[in-house]
Formats: sequence, structure tokens, C-alpha cells
Amino acid sequence: MLSQTKFQLFKFTSLHFLSKPLHLSTSSHITKKSCIFLLKNCKSMQHLKQIQTQILRTGFHQSGDTLNKFMVCCTDPSIGNLHYAERIFNYIDIPGLFIYNLVIKAFTKNGSFRKAVLLFRQLREEGLSPDNFTYPFVFKAIGCLGEVREGEKVYGFVVKSGLEFDTYVCNSLMDMYAEVGRVQNLRQVFEEMPQRDVVSWNVLISGYVKCRRYEDAVDVFRRMQQQSSLRPNEATVVSTLSACIALKMLELGKEIHRYVREQLGFTIKIGNALVDMYCKCGHLSIARQIFNDMPIKTVICWTSMVSGYVNCGQLDEARELFERSPVRDVVLWTAMINGYVQFNRFDDAVALFREMQIKRVSPDRFTLVALLTGCAQLGTLEQGKWIHGYIDENKIMIDAVVGTALIEMYAKCGFIEKSLEIFNGLKEKDTASWTSIICGLAMNGKTSKALELFAEMEQTGVKPDDITFIGVLSACSHGGLVEEGWKHFRSMTAVYQIEPKLEHYGCLIDLLGRAGQLDEAEELIEKSPNVNNEVIVPLYGALLSACRTHGNVEMGERVAKRLVGIESGDSSVHTLLANIYASADRWEDVTKVRRKMKDLGVKKVPGCSSVEVNGIVHEFLVGDASHPEMREIYSMLDSIAKPLLGLDENEMEGETPVPVLL
Repeated sequence: MLSQTKFQLFKFTSLHFLSKPLHLSTSSHITKKSCIFLLKNCKSMQHLKQIQTQILRTGFHQSGDTLNKFMVCCTDPSIGNLHYAERIFNYIDIPGLFIYNLVIKAFTKNGSFRKAVLLFRQLREEGLSPDNFTYPFVFKAIGCLGEVREGEKVYGFVVKSGLEFDTYVCNSLMDMYAEVGRVQNLRQVFEEMPQRDVVSWNVLISGYVKCRRYEDAVDVFRRMQQQSSLRPNEATVVSTLSACIALKMLELGKEIHRYVREQLGFTIKIGNALVDMYCKCGHLSIARQIFNDMPIKTVICWTSMVSGYVNCGQLDEARELFERSPVRDVVLWTAMINGYVQFNRFDDAVALFREMQIKRVSPDRFTLVALLTGCAQLGTLEQGKWIHGYIDENKIMIDAVVGTALIEMYAKCGFIEKSLEIFNGLKEKDTASWTSIICGLAMNGKTSKALELFAEMEQTGVKPDDITFIGVLSACSHGGLVEEGWKHFRSMTAVYQIEPKLEHYGCLIDLLGRAGQLDEAEELIEKSPNVNNEVIVPLYGALLSACRTHGNVEMGERVAKRLVGIESGDSSVHTLLANIYASADRWEDVTKVRRKMKDLGVKKVPGCSSVEVNGIVHEFLVGDASHPEMREIYSMLDSIAKPLLGLDENEMEGETPVPVLL
């Protein structure tokens, strides 16, 4: 009901929002029943305001039924306006529970989660008892805010009101626990439910997927099939297919596909999920067949199909499909750009980004991160600076994700001071940001600063990951800090419960090898867990390199014997072994190694270098003379090389330019 004072405000609001109040008919012909009929058939905000005028003129605003129906229209996003609904709500003297529920639901669906929670508190202060229509949207708002304690308080109210076993309330409580990562609570609520509907099973499966507990999600799906009379529906299928993708469980994916085809039937969402599953499991032909058979194709399935071709390296097929897509959102553009970056076609990536700008599609942070990653891989500083300038000009916020990409790009291009500047300017620094700057400093030989920042990272409470320790151990290796390196290596398991991987052992062996502690390095390899050919070859390869550096032929031979029986396709190991034999003048053994390489089909990977000139990257491979300006390059090389070799000008004249230095 509206008080007399608030009635005037309500009337003012109506007149304020209507520049020209329009009347559907004279007040004498309007009844309460006809008002409700008009509200039920309302199609727009303008129409709603016309009806509001009639309600005010006839006094039906005093009717609870009419007011309730009016607020239903106000909070309906397809008709009303939430800001308008909020103002009307504030004019209502004593809102009933029905209206409170409407506005809480509207706030939650609109993303105004804090307002929804505050309104719930107000409802209780007014002495109203929340029901099973109130709690679900309150739990949803709390879950999105991530406020676990608030959720536990509200659950206490649920228990007091006797709704703790209401299926609708329990489902929403489970969803809140999934949102905040409380897996144990999620499972407990499910197990204690006396009655479960299909939504209950779906919330548990999707909750496990959300919390990256994919095996548990699959187990629940199997349990639903075996123990429940309920049939999996669209939501069940889509969530379980997400778990199949993460676990690469193609057989279960095919089983679900058969169930959809034979019993459930296809929908747009299921079609999108199946295309995505087959693409990410590497079965493009089946994905393409489903894609081709889909009567309605959304941008989601176009993106999945393009990404599928990209991940398999079929960039031309991906681009052909990209061009055919009737709608291209930023995700689809980014997928194609990222594909070009991933397979070192950076010029195509930049060209597509420029086309994206022409089409007036605003890039998101993932688009820019993909481009910056390409700059980092190729060392194209000028292109990286241009993208950084684009970020600044368009006032794109440099958050932890974009900041990390910029740090990595500048570090890999040798501009480490700029990396530090960006890192220091980040308002929020996550593990990736700290790791990026530590690895960048290590890469650029700034050992002390890298270790100083790692200590600062630990002090701030940010937990390092396995990649962080690669940077830390690399810094120790560059600085020759053996004791420091051992300390950090041991802290991985003792302090952070991180199991060292191949890369960590490689860094420590490199550190010991540089310091000439070859016996300790060999002992470390022998003590390393789960040693197999995949691990032992590169580890002994690092030790072989150290043997060559320090001229330790005896150990080199011993290591070589360990590698004799290993069929390795790593050319560097065979080359190092041959070089050690050569340093000992054992040319017969050199010949044997090279013969073995030939028998195994091992080819030495040709050296590669690149240079950026005027924003264009020129790449050169050993033995490759395909560059269009190769003759001019060889001529310049001659001009530089011959004076260094002591050749005079006369010897240079009239000669065909040839590559003197290789």
C-alpha cells in the first residue's frame, strides 16, 4: 500500500517519466479487473506508464493485487526498468513479501548483488519471514559476492524457518557453495537432501566442474544414471561434456552423443557442447559433421570449430571458416589471432588485428595478450611498443593479465627496466605477475633483483608455483649461487609441496655444471624420481654440456655409455657426445655417433635467427637462401667480413657476392 504522502511521490514519478501522459480510456470505464488485464498484456515501458496513470486516476494503487502485478511488470527486464522499479518500491509504505521477492530477484539477475543482500536484511528488519522464493536469489547474490560467512548466516535463518530440506532452497544453497569453492559443503547438502530433482544432480555436476573436480563430476553423472530414475537433461549433458573435455574422455563423450541422438534430442546448447568436445579431443571430422548438420549456428559453435582447426594447426581451414561466419564477436576474432600467434604467423595476426579495428570490434584483454605473446616470442620490440601504445590510447586498464603479458614482452625483448616499471605500477599482482618479472630478470642476468623480488613475493603471501621456481633456479644458475639454488630447490617440496619437474632438475644440474660440481650433478640425476628416457636424456644432455665446458672426458664417456641404449631423437645430445669424442681426438667414435644419428633418422635442427626492421620481422635459417633480398644481404656480409679477414679492396672487386661467414 501507498501512504497519502508517498502516493503524491508515486504520482510525481509517473508524471516525471511521462513527457506526454497518454490515456487508454476514461477513468469511468476502468475497473480493477481491467487494470490487471492491461498489466498482464503490457508490452513496453511506455505502455506500462500509461497504465500507471490510469491506476493513479482510479485509486487502484491501494489494491494489493494491482500493485503486485504492477511491480511484476516493472521488474520484468523485457518490459520494465529496474531503476524505475526501485524508485517505486521506495515509495511503497509497507511492501509485502511478494514485492520484496520480486525486487531481490530483479537485483540479483541484474548483477546488483549487494543491493539484493541489503534488501534481504531490510525484509527481516521489517518482521517478514522469507520463504523458498526469497532464499534462492539471496544465495545466488551471496555466491557471486563470494561472502561465505554471510551465506552461513543466511543458512541459519533457513534452518530456523524450517526450509533446510526444501529442494528449491537446497539447490540454491549448493550452487552458492560451488560458487565459493566449498566442495565438501556442496556434497554434504546434496547427500542430506531427502528428495532430489534433476536440478539437484545438475547443480552438483556443474559445481564439481566449476571447482575443477572433473573426475567427481563424471562419477556423479554415472551415479545419476545408475541410482536415479531421473533422466539427464540438457544442463546435465552440457556440464558433463565440459568434464569430458578436461579429462579428454572421448568415449564418454561419444556415449553422451548417442544418448542425445537416440533419446534426448539435439538443442543449440547441446550441439555447441558436442562440437566443442570433439574439437578439443582432436576429432575434427565428427565435429564438422555435427556443425554442418546444425540448423541454427550461433557464434559459439563457429568459434569452437575455428579453434578446433587452429589447435590442429590447420590455419587456412580455420581462416576460411572464420570468413564464412555471419557474426564475429571478439572471442572469435581472438581465437583466429591467437592461432596465427601460436604458429608463428605474426604478420597475419597483426593484419587481422588491424582488420578487426576497421570493423570496429573492440579487442578485449585476451586479444591484446595474444598479440603481446607473439611479440615476446619473436622479440619484436617495436610491434610490442605499438600494442602498448594502443592500450594506453584506448584507456584499456592494465590489470594483472595484461600487465603480465607486457612484462614478459619487454623482458624477452631485453627491455627489462620497462618490465620493472610496469610491474611496479600494477595495483594487484598475482602469481603470474610475480613469476613473469622474476623469470624476466633471471633471463636478463639480473640475479640479485630476481631473488630480491622472490623474497618480497613470499613476504606478501603470494604463493609461488612451479614456473616461479624455474625463474628462481635460473637466476641462481646465472649467478653461480649453488647454496642458494639448493635451498630453493629443497623448499619446493618442504615448504610449498611442489613436486620438482624435469625443468627444475635441469636448472639445478645446469647450476652445478656451471660451477664445475659435475659429480654432484650426476648424483642428482641418479636420485631424481621417476627417471625414464623422456627425463634422463635432457638431464644427461645438460651434464654432457658441462663435461664439454670443463673438459671432463672421463665423465663424458661414462655419461655417453648410459645414453648408448637410448633411442633419442634429440639431435643436441648426439651432437654433444660427438663433440666430447672430438675433443678427445676419438674420431672413430665421432663417426659412430654420426652414423647412429643417420640410422635413427635424427637430423640436426638448423640454426635460426631473426631481426626486426621497420616493424617487419626477417627470419633466417641455416642453408635457406629464399629471402628476396638474399643477394644484397650476402653482398653486405662480404663488405663486412673481408676486411676482417685481411682481404684488400682489389680482391673484393669483381667477385660474385658469396657468404663468407656462416
